[in-house]
Amino acid sequence: MNIPAELKYSKDHEWIRLEGETAYVGITDFAQHELGDIVFVDIDTVDETLEAEETFGTIEAVKTSSELLMPVAGTVVEFNEALADAPETVNNDPYGEGWIIKLEGVNAADLDNLLSAEAYKELIG
Repeated sequence: MNIPAELKYSKDHEWIRLEGETAYVGITDFAQHELGDIVFVDIDTVDETLEAEETFGTIEAVKTSSELLMPVAGTVVEFNEALADAPETVNNDPYGEGWIIKLEGVNAADLDNLLSAEAYKELIG
């Protein structure tokens, strides 16, 4: 299971990477593996400010659908439009081209409340 050390993780299997004022959010390799073949990503919260653990969208796989939860508070400023035509990118590259949303207005200190790669490994066993 790929769990990059430079990212932070939520107990709900989202990852976050802060780059300057912008944060990228997606689902973990573990989550995409558990979901199976992803067929649709639905994000209807662009331009909305949400709190940590609020739903920012849904992700659908062949056999199931799952809510996507905010790892930290922030404003959703962009949806990865490439996923509209190629949702399987989340399966193939969950930490790179398969990012789901970009956030702004993230308090960097909030990332301290998330799991390190080591702690996330312990969570998923």
